[in-house]
Amino acid sequence: MTILIQAKGLSKSYGSHQVLKSVDFSVKRGRIVGLVGPNGAGKTTILKSILGLTSYDGDLKVLGLDPARQRHQIMQKVSFIADVAVLPRWLKVENALEFVTDVHPNFNLDKARYFLSKTNIPMQARVKELSKGMVAQLHLALVMSIDAELLVLDEPTLGLDILYRKEFYNQLLAEFFDEGRSILVTTHQIEEIENLLTDLIFIRDGRIILDATMEEVAVKYIEVMVSKDDAAKAEALGPVMQRDVFGRKVYLFEGISREELEPLGELHSPSVADLFVAKMKEGK
Repeated sequence: MTILIQAKGLSKSYGSHQVLKSVDFSVKRGRIVGLVGPNGAGKTTILKSILGLTSYDGDLKVLGLDPARQRHQIMQKVSFIADVAVLPRWLKVENALEFVTDVHPNFNLDKARYFLSKTNIPMQARVKELSKGMVAQLHLALVMSIDAELLVLDEPTLGLDILYRKEFYNQLLAEFFDEGRSILVTTHQIEEIENLLTDLIFIRDGRIILDATMEEVAVKYIEVMVSKDDAAKAEALGPVMQRDVFGRKVYLFEGISREELEPLGELHSPSVADLFVAKMKEGK
């Protein structure tokens, strides 16, 4: 199976409010996909649908299964990390390992103990006695010890300092990710993980407005820093966004060739954060 998630016409409404508006997207095996959007855009609803935690309209398959009817089978091969505060505060570390051993047939206890041995987390400590960074490490040790094909991360490093955030993603890449597994991640700290992503999905007001590989993004979107003398030429090409940097103008173009833009000034690939801002403002 090369496609782990396939959504076609995925929709969700709460009363008269339509949260997802017939979205289509897919996640292939061996990919790291960033799902990015402002609060209320529909990210969490997509994740809940994938995990079988909410009803929906349309067609959604996860590992070839229907989350609405086959959630138990799906969760044998899917792992999930949300905010680092979801573990019970009274739970001891060793009891957390015992619990996952009892409930998940694909959990490797020896592997979890190995991962935790590389941390400063005491096995007898309760979650409430751990720092946020340690709780994140515990979460990660549990997840990486499950033989999962898909890992879903919803703001997994929220509230952590930059050292723990870097360590979290570095360990995830080194110990979990390979060509047989995929990761779907939502985060507001997109600038910290953009170099890890293979694919990018932007969602706004319940609609997918960008779904592309990072290679496609690099070809399709180009920033040009121009002098004031060339500003009129750049604006005539219809940039999707412009901003001022140290007295010079930077224009973001979509679908314009590098050959056409090179005479105007310095060419750069936009950061995901800058591209996100441009796409969120587009048409408004």
